[in-house]
Amino acid sequence: MTDFYLGVDVGGTKSHALIADQDGRVVGFGEGGAGNYEVVGWEGLRQTLEDIVGHALASASIAREKVTGAGFGIAGYDWPGEREPTRQAIESLGLRAPYELVNDATIGLLAGAADGWGLVVVAGTSNNCRGRDRQGREGRLTGCGPGFGEYGGASELVAEAVKRIAYAWTQRGPATRLAEAFAQLAGASSTADLLEGLYLERYHLTAAAAPTIFRLAAGGDGVAQDLIQWCGSELGGLALGVIRQLGFEDADFEVVLAGSLYDGGPALIESMQERIHAVAPGARLVRLEAPPVIGAVLLAMEQVGSLSSGVRETLIESTNEYLQVGQDLRHPG
Repeated sequence: MTDFYLGVDVGGTKSHALIADQDGRVVGFGEGGAGNYEVVGWEGLRQTLEDIVGHALASASIAREKVTGAGFGIAGYDWPGEREPTRQAIESLGLRAPYELVNDATIGLLAGAADGWGLVVVAGTSNNCRGRDRQGREGRLTGCGPGFGEYGGASELVAEAVKRIAYAWTQRGPATRLAEAFAQLAGASSTADLLEGLYLERYHLTAAAAPTIFRLAAGGDGVAQDLIQWCGSELGGLALGVIRQLGFEDADFEVVLAGSLYDGGPALIESMQERIHAVAPGARLVRLEAPPVIGAVLLAMEQVGSLSSGVRETLIESTNEYLQVGQDLRHPG
């Protein structure tokens, strides 16, 4: 008899569901849009779950009752008070299998860490960091971003860049070509017009402006280079908090780097690594080279004690073959 495991990755922009058998061979896949309840509401989460799981089951040609175990990585699930409404959304799927739900950063750790433990530092639109040790004990950040002093995602990088532009305009800091570049992106006529327009909300700069910072840094702009160093140091600081929580200072472990911001170049990662190694020299920074939803399938297997040696590698290979190496899945939403 074949067992089937459902993994779900719900993000702020895109969501995925993956079904694999006990050997790690993928048999079904579904994809959809945002599912983070902070973006689409609880009903939106429920509908996204129904859509992507329904598509995965249909492509696998199996009924819901055939699912042996399920794992859910849910963006927006950060606090105990959010567990019950999240659980209710999952229960609406009508699955009969045991399941677990975690923050979506955790499934990135499971997908990227060879031994299933260590840290994951997410740098996408925003940031997050989660970790667990060999015994399954977890460490975490708040996951609430700048409001609680957690920086390092593209949104925070762009916001910091705007501050540096203001410093330059008021002659409190060095000049930077970011002023002209951001004005062009926003459609402003000058730096003054950009700053006024941002303040009065006539103009808006999103995380999509982050690549401009990396481009100007590569071109020699000192302020842009300093911003990349700042961002890497902030990401390293996120990791240090979880390293201390788990007592990893003297351990050899992997730090999984998940998110599109790491595509900006080595300077970001080098700055991050320098700060981490000052406290935990045994940390090995590795890029997430597998779709995070794979971690949700592994979480599903954990729920029924069927996670066997080598299944992660088979699952990664099978998923890439099934999706024909779908690059868009490699970054958390």
